[in-house]
Amino acid sequence: MRSLIPRNSSAARLASARLLVNSVRPAVPVSAFSTTAKTKASYIPHRHPNKPEEFYKGANLLDYSARALLITELFRGAWVTLEHFFRPAFTIHYPAEKGPLSPRFRGEHALRRYPSGEERCIACKLCEAICPAQAITIEAETREDGSRRTTRYDIDMTKCIYCGFCQEACPVDAIVETANYENSTETHEELLYNKEKLLGNGDKWETEIAANLEADHPYR
Repeated sequence: MRSLIPRNSSAARLASARLLVNSVRPAVPVSAFSTTAKTKASYIPHRHPNKPEEFYKGANLLDYSARALLITELFRGAWVTLEHFFRPAFTIHYPAEKGPLSPRFRGEHALRRYPSGEERCIACKLCEAICPAQAITIEAETREDGSRRTTRYDIDMTKCIYCGFCQEACPVDAIVETANYENSTETHEELLYNKEKLLGNGDKWETEIAANLEADHPYR
C-alpha cells in the first residue's frame, strides 16, 4: 500500500487519512446501539378517530381544552351523576336489613341435640383431630350404658379459621357452623367457647341449622 501512494504529496497524505478512517469505522452506526446518543424527535399531533380533521386545524391548546374538557367532559360527568341519582340504592340498611346467605355459610359454631334433647356428640374426637388450627379440645367419659359423651368441649375462637373441617368430619352432625356472623365480643375470654355455650348456640339456631343442612344435603 505504501508503494502505491507517494509520501511527499498532499493528496497522498489525504488518501492515507481516509484509508485509516474507513478501516476503523464500524459497519453499523454506534448511535443505533447507544443509550446516550441524542436522537431527533419529531412531534406527531394526536388525531381522535371520532373527530374531523378540520377540528384540529387552527385550534390552539386553550381552545381545544375549552371544547374537550370544560364542556364535553363536564357535561358527561354531570349526566352520569344525574343517572345514578335517580337509580335505586345498591346498599342496604344494616343491621335492619341483611343480605342473603348461602346454606354453606360458615359462621359461629354450635353443638346440636336430638329431638329428644340428648346431645348428638359421641366424643369420637374426629373434629379435634382434623382441626388444622388445633382450636378444639375434647374430654370424654363412658356412661353407665356404655355410650361415650363429652365432659368438656372447648373451642378457641381466636384460633379458628372457619374452614368447616370439623363439620365435615362429624359423623352425627353434632358440631356445625351456623349462619350467625355477629359474634364479636369485647373481651378475649368471651371468645373461648365451652360446651354450655356451644349447646346454647345449637338450641338457639336449630331451626336455621336444620334448614341449611337440608338445603345442602343433595350436594354432600
